[in-house]
Amino acid sequence: MILDRKQISTFWEQLQETIQQLLESRSDDRFEAEPLLKQYREHLQKIDSNLTFHFQSDADTEGSVEMVFGCDGFPESIHSVLSLIGAAPELTGIEFKAFNNRYDPVPLSVNIGEEYCEIGDFWCRMVQVNKRLHLEVYMQDAPKVLDMDPRTEAVMIYLDALIGEYEIMTKVWALDWFELPVSPEDHGLVKLTDLREAFDEIKTEIEPIGLTLH
Repeated sequence: MILDRKQISTFWEQLQETIQQLLESRSDDRFEAEPLLKQYREHLQKIDSNLTFHFQSDADTEGSVEMVFGCDGFPESIHSVLSLIGAAPELTGIEFKAFNNRYDPVPLSVNIGEEYCEIGDFWCRMVQVNKRLHLEVYMQDAPKVLDMDPRTEAVMIYLDALIGEYEIMTKVWALDWFELPVSPEDHGLVKLTDLREAFDEIKTEIEPIGLTLH
């Protein structure tokens, strides 16, 4: 993809002119200036339709906010995210980052809508095929339609926290979903909580590719 550098510059100019208004609208961990957020989303779509962003608090700096940019799991847009961050200005009160990094401590539960999902409910297995990593996720009543089950979104949040969004896109060739067997250990499965350690042991052997959801 050929990026329009002028569009990137215009986005950051627009943000610099409005960021104070956005920060002042903050209530707890939410921003009430939805028209501004809508403008940011629309402008990012002009740069690359896969670009996304969200806000989070910086745990190391009280009151500071991080604006995290991603590309919704599309490896072909990694360059767009990095180019956008490469042109980011330095502003007081907010920091700009690329992709969701590993998170410590890893959350033990997440709420997706009205669904409460615990990390202990999920198991996994990694399979290497010609230096390509296939990650298998196991759960009870595995969904037939992935986007209709909030647990799949919960797993993606856990994967971001465990191994990081960038490595998911560049190291995981395929992500498959299976029904959890009665005795997971007997089938060579490991708890999802143990994925980081197991992944770090083999990641240098994996050729960087991308992510395909099945």
